[in-house]
Amino acid sequence: MTRVHVRVTLRPSILDPEGQAVGHALARLGLGAVAAVRAGKHFELDVETDDPAEAERVAREAAARLLANPVTEDFEVTAVEPVA
Repeated sequence: MTRVHVRVTLRPSILDPEGQAVGHALARLGLGAVAAVRAGKHFELDVETDDPAEAERVAREAAARLLANPVTEDFEVTAVEPVA
């Protein structure tokens, strides 16, 4: 089995009200050094294969077909690792 991490983020041209709200809250907490925040989603998929390339292919297909909205979001596979 192989674990694949997928990160889904809003495209840069899309407004991110959740990120803006977090940014404002951080400023109110005295963490004004944080210049900007973008919110996103993180998925961990355990794929039933020992082939990292196949696991990545399955994760990319899952992201393209379900996990990410192709109109407003981008995604990237950030790690592929065997599951013990």
